[in-house]
Amino acid sequence: MINYREILRLKKQGFSNTRVAVSCGSSRNTVAKIWKLAEEKKIGWPIPDKVTNKAIHEMLYPEAVTKEGRKMPNFEYIFNELAKPGVTLTLLWAEYCEQCVQEHILPYQHTQFNEKYKAYALSQKATLRINRKPGEIMEVDWVGNTFPVYDEMLGESLAAYLFVACLPCSLYSYVEAFPDMKSIHWIAAHVHAYQFFGGVTRIIVPDNLKTGVLKNTSNELVLNRSYQEMAEYYGTAIIPARPVHPRDKPNAENTVQTVETWILAALRNRKFFSFSELNNAIKEKLQEFNAKPFQKKKGSRQIGMLPVKWTMKNNK
Repeated sequence: MINYREILRLKKQGFSNTRVAVSCGSSRNTVAKIWKLAEEKKIGWPIPDKVTNKAIHEMLYPEAVTKEGRKMPNFEYIFNELAKPGVTLTLLWAEYCEQCVQEHILPYQHTQFNEKYKAYALSQKATLRINRKPGEIMEVDWVGNTFPVYDEMLGESLAAYLFVACLPCSLYSYVEAFPDMKSIHWIAAHVHAYQFFGGVTRIIVPDNLKTGVLKNTSNELVLNRSYQEMAEYYGTAIIPARPVHPRDKPNAENTVQTVETWILAALRNRKFFSFSELNNAIKEKLQEFNAKPFQKKKGSRQIGMLPVKWTMKNNK
């Protein structure tokens, strides 16, 4: 088989087609064709060790039928379709099987189909994007540290608790301070977040705090009555993170840590004498936070929010 990995590695280092052809034992035209296809399909170097030459061949020639007589899935099409709401690998595999039946070609089994797509995703350093659809999920949490609000009459400080909501697809975030974490403020925080985002997500992923979740086991989920009624009113589903599983809502967890730096720490030298005054300052910092460019990828939370399409609820 052609040594696709070595061809891509050497071409990435800037060697000519002739030098690469001599080194890899392939023709110059073959090297040129492989490099062109790799650029078109955005398959660059480095490629993870798990991605074999056979897997790379399947990525470059998705329309090919293998020696076993099976049709190769179109991985680029699958990757783009997974970004659409409600689309899963299982659905795409079923559609792929229907296409194979029409063409009288054997399809790959579900497990093989998934493995081959994951190899493609790894080659592009791409996430599968199954759980990060635009407008689908809102992760929510309270910031662990509080912020002081001073009462001029009493001459003492009150603790302000910060609510954080995050949209996983764009990482666009909302932050608001409240005098406590009781149910009335927990519900109000969600409503204000929806107003800020301009719509309602299909799913809410909270932690297992008692103001929202009374019981969460493998066999039973019991929500706070007010929280359940809010979900029914807005037509959304509440799916709490599993106990001791912060990765079930990683974006909210990460946003909480970032908020502590970019909002709490940034306001540490200022004194606030009312919650409205504090929240006005938070709004200013939140705007800066959402507009701040990402460090490891292009764009920002604000830019990522622009293409999101919402399922709106009238008068809610």
